Amino acid sequence: MKNNRLFLLSIILLIASALGMYATSTRAHGDDGLFDPQQTTGQQIFEPVHWSFAVQDLGNDEFQLNATASIDPGWHVYAIRASNNPDAIGPVSTTLTVDKSKHINLLGGPTDGKFITHYDINFDMDLNYFEGHASFSQRFKATGAEPFYLTGSIEFMTCDDQRCLPPDIKTFNIKVVPQKAIEQGVDTSLVAAVDSVAAPVMITDSARMAMSDQFVLPGVDLENPVQNCGRERENYSLWAIFLFGLIGGLLAILTPCVFPMIPLTVTYFTKGAEKSSGKGKAWLYGFFILLIYFLLSLPFHLSKNVDPEVLNAIATNTWLNIGFFVVFIFFAVSFFGFYEIALPSGLANKVDNASNLGGVIGVFFMALTLAIVSFSCTGPILGTVIGSIYSTDVQGTVSLLGLEMAMPAAKVSAAMLGFGLALGGPFALFAMFPSLLKSLPKSGGWMDDFKVSLGFMEVALAIKFLSNADLVEQWGFLKRETFFALWILVGIAWALYMLGVYRFKEHQGTSKMSPAKWGFTIAIVAFTLRLVPGVLPASAWNRFDFLSGFPPPKFYSWYPHKHEFHIYTNLEEAKAAAIAEGKPLFLDFTGWACVNCRKMEDTVWPDEDVMKILKENYIMCSLYVDEKVELPENEQFEYTTADGRKKMIRTVGNKWATLQTETFHNNSQPFYALLSSDGRLLAPTEQYNPDVEEYREWLKCGLEANKSLPKP
Repeated sequence: MKNNRLFLLSIILLIASALGMYATSTRAHGDDGLFDPQQTTGQQIFEPVHWSFAVQDLGNDEFQLNATASIDPGWHVYAIRASNNPDAIGPVSTTLTVDKSKHINLLGGPTDGKFITHYDINFDMDLNYFEGHASFSQRFKATGAEPFYLTGSIEFMTCDDQRCLPPDIKTFNIKVVPQKAIEQGVDTSLVAAVDSVAAPVMITDSARMAMSDQFVLPGVDLENPVQNCGRERENYSLWAIFLFGLIGGLLAILTPCVFPMIPLTVTYFTKGAEKSSGKGKAWLYGFFILLIYFLLSLPFHLSKNVDPEVLNAIATNTWLNIGFFVVFIFFAVSFFGFYEIALPSGLANKVDNASNLGGVIGVFFMALTLAIVSFSCTGPILGTVIGSIYSTDVQGTVSLLGLEMAMPAAKVSAAMLGFGLALGGPFALFAMFPSLLKSLPKSGGWMDDFKVSLGFMEVALAIKFLSNADLVEQWGFLKRETFFALWILVGIAWALYMLGVYRFKEHQGTSKMSPAKWGFTIAIVAFTLRLVPGVLPASAWNRFDFLSGFPPPKFYSWYPHKHEFHIYTNLEEAKAAAIAEGKPLFLDFTGWACVNCRKMEDTVWPDEDVMKILKENYIMCSLYVDEKVELPENEQFEYTTADGRKKMIRTVGNKWATLQTETFHNNSQPFYALLSSDGRLLAPTEQYNPDVEEYREWLKCGLEANKSLPKP
């Protein structure tokens, strides 16, 4: 009976662990930057490229304009010819433009430096781009002896492995003094600042002010939306990770590497010394186990100096997801009993010898010995915990006791603390109350069943990571129905093992079907049968909200799938429609080159409830920040941003990108905002979030906020 109860407890913990891994692996953001004020308001402006311009005198009245860029790690700028395929739809190539002038004749076209040709995950093709440093040049010849100003611009697009920023334009205005002017003693101070044939369009101050105002929506207060939509729950993000680690530690206790050591170790402490001293050392032993696992998290804090975007890219990086797939399969095969994952035996022996020392040092090395010899069971569990944290879009920092810590490392530390507490606590507890040892069942075949069950869970999670890679690359071999088919096969294999139809090795597991084992096996079979509609055409049973975020999106299917919305692409037209229909505005800052935008549109928007809310209750407006259509000449001008930067507003994309940065202090896509018909921010802004339920609740919160406002 004791074995049955413990087996049932282990299964409950197993399910809780799965839910914990689900909550961690499907969260792309929202609980990562609680203590970072930029996270709560969505403020996140990237400027990874820094330009400098200079003119080089080549002699004989010939000059060369040099435009050089310093590019932050992880980002790249495309060459003048980004793709070798002229018909391919790809990124915006870099364009160096020198304004026409009576003072110069251009010699050929612009050229670029040595670029690399590499596969670009954003566009699914080989592209030419620069990393770290980029150079572009244009040769020209001076037509006269008088000094002049060379003016022009360079337009470029910047991407990393996860997102592309809107195309940007930098202008230059450089004084050029030909050698003849120096020889003739011409007064160069008399040269006009701008002297070009194609002079910029003159705009009055009042017109410029009106144009500037369009980039700042006055009703948007990022700090005080109409409703905060319960975002306070993000305060518990680290506690949730701590609980996740705690569950992992409880799972580790039930493994055959740790469980049998509890009575042996506790007996040593209660008999090997005076009662009070033995109990004190037992508590110290439990504390040292906690401390050791916490110390293991300290190296991860070195990632604080790593660009957060490098960590963000892990969630959608093809090869890292494949790497996680391989690691999880490796863990699974270990749990199936084919081999043990262990640290070098020499290290274990040295630590074990050190544990014979007396006093506090000896207790510490005893705890270290436990951590090492139990690694074959705890290693895969810890790997799953850490892998789940680093496989999500984790960014930001957290302040604790005056220390600034990178959010990913802080989460690893929280998980390790939970793991160490769950693992070390029972040793201290049983030493304090030795009579509790009598209630512990003996280790046996139920532990094998538990380990094998962990192995099947690892296989299911590995399929998820492989699915991530397939979605990013659009290989098409692991579509939604294929995913469900593989999980069904895992469920069948799991159930057959539990029923004793086969074993991975001789004498593995329990041969007797206890009530607890029967109950768990029936649950596996029921869950597997529930997955069967996933391989069939759409039906009432084809909804899997309880698995939201695990299977591929509905559009990624064997069967035809379509969805449609009425979406405006002009903000003024959308505002007019919102006023006319009395509906709030759903504002979507997106881009033609935005991969995550397509993911949201293909995975979250098609959800039945989300689609209904968007179609029936909102006026949808998508603003493409990389739209190349040029604005009318009287709407093109140089704009000074809030932080004093100068930028040219020439295209529709420039206009929407500037609106996003100036009003919402963010320049990454996708980016969503909910506004009332009179322009008030209804709810906190939202970014890339594949969690359908969270996204749906956010939309509902915006509707509730809109209803609370007085009707205009």
